[in-house]
Amino acid sequence: MKESIAAFEKFMAIERNLSEHTRKNYLADLRQFTDFLAENRSGTTLGPGGIDHLTVRAYMASLYRQKMKKVTMARKLSAIRSFFEYLLREGRVASNPAEAVQAPKAEKHIPVFLSVDEMANVLNAEAAPDDEAALRDRAIVELFYSSGIRLSELANLDVADLDAAQALVKVKGKGSKERLVPVGAPALSAVGQYLALRGAAEGGEAGPLFTGRDGRRLNPRSIARIVERRVKASGIGRKISPHKLRHSFATHLMDAGADLRSIQEMLGHESLSTTQKYTQVSISRLMEIYDKAHPKAGGNDEKPK
Repeated sequence: MKESIAAFEKFMAIERNLSEHTRKNYLADLRQFTDFLAENRSGTTLGPGGIDHLTVRAYMASLYRQKMKKVTMARKLSAIRSFFEYLLREGRVASNPAEAVQAPKAEKHIPVFLSVDEMANVLNAEAAPDDEAALRDRAIVELFYSSGIRLSELANLDVADLDAAQALVKVKGKGSKERLVPVGAPALSAVGQYLALRGAAEGGEAGPLFTGRDGRRLNPRSIARIVERRVKASGIGRKISPHKLRHSFATHLMDAGADLRSIQEMLGHESLSTTQKYTQVSISRLMEIYDKAHPKAGGNDEKPK
């Protein structure tokens, strides 16, 4: 198994060109599966060719007993499927045992987001004009909300990726797929002020867009902490992650009448079904407004005037 997993790791990196984050998750999932095999096969090492669908099903049942989230279980099964699909193509196994195992149906969650007023409070927190860190933190939040990009995507941005003249940012998304995303004037202004104080020119260098005191690129964890501090300082009384800013971006676009395909393109979703969850948010809000406003909604018996 270890040999096969090592070969699969190279395949993911070179041929599939998957992101480091995805590769790490898949490898961790496969190692967990390998641990399960060792524990449930009297400690003997079981090669990929000796694994059948019953073994995979038993593993999924063990995850269920651990009360693991269904979305996590589905990802782990996807990792096993991809692994055996690779081995099947390489002729190392005769079949893919994970194909016969059904993934658990994921729970449908309505994305958590900030209202327009809450978002305004987060964005309007003042930043000292001569404080590089304060201007950077403001620029980070402005760019998150203006573009809706992922945390990892923002962390990987270079100065050269920002085209202020065209109001666009070039984003390297999942699978190293590049896309152009519009950026609003407030975000461009905030980033411009930060870069001017830092002594960098927009689009004029290959270095990272957001840096720490040591001049090195900020990692996703550091950026998440910056967002958390900024949200806390706004006084809205909610704990909001960078991903919630992405949800807010998409939900506000949807509420303003943007079409689903455009939002899909900006978010970098491969499937339209992934973007459709934001229609559920809008419908939920619509029903809430209806229930409050309509004289005959929700058991309200007041007669219309």
